[in-house]
Amino acid sequence: MKRRLEPELMDETEQARAYAAADFDASNSLFMDLLRGLNPGPLEGARALDLGCGPADISIRFLRAYPHACCDALDGSRPMLDLAQAALAALPGVAARCRLIEDQIPSETLPERHYDLILSNSLLHHLPDPQVLWHTLRQVGKPGAPVLVMDLIRPASAGWVEALVSTYVQNEPEVLQADFRNSLFAAFEPAEVVEQLALAGLAQLEVGVVSDRHLAVLGRLAT
Repeated sequence: MKRRLEPELMDETEQARAYAAADFDASNSLFMDLLRGLNPGPLEGARALDLGCGPADISIRFLRAYPHACCDALDGSRPMLDLAQAALAALPGVAARCRLIEDQIPSETLPERHYDLILSNSLLHHLPDPQVLWHTLRQVGKPGAPVLVMDLIRPASAGWVEALVSTYVQNEPEVLQADFRNSLFAAFEPAEVVEQLALAGLAQLEVGVVSDRHLAVLGRLAT
């Protein structure tokens, strides 16, 4: 099935609120399990980067799991960052270690070769040009930095898309159902991501299918 682009930003307040209110515990817990499987170490004094942080649930989970690390959380959607700020306000110990950045990639605000760990969940399918993400990783990550990128997989047919929508978001607001459907159409197949990484000079990173609707890119940047 051919890829169908969707808007790069979820910048409508209704969209952001529906996304933040939805139950993504299973997929976000999977993300954290994959991170632990990377064995990133204690991350004492480390600074992570969360690209496409949305309402910052991954950033918050990361900072709770690694209490000696800090995180820069970047997103281009102001409504999403407002929700992230509200979530962090209730967690002062976590908020002190999280810096929210309103920006899009490619970004001139991110320092080069600066980050000890790079995370991204559900950003890749929003990008018209996926190389923007892969080039950003190479530009801002320190040599040898662990990388974890998780995203949706584009199903083989429209019928499969509808089956996933019915399975996972049938009880969610209509706006979230539409966003999930559009995201599945905009996602990449694993083989396409392998080709993207080879083109970006990141062939050492592994691509794996980690659920019935998610793929993950895992590994470390070259030293």
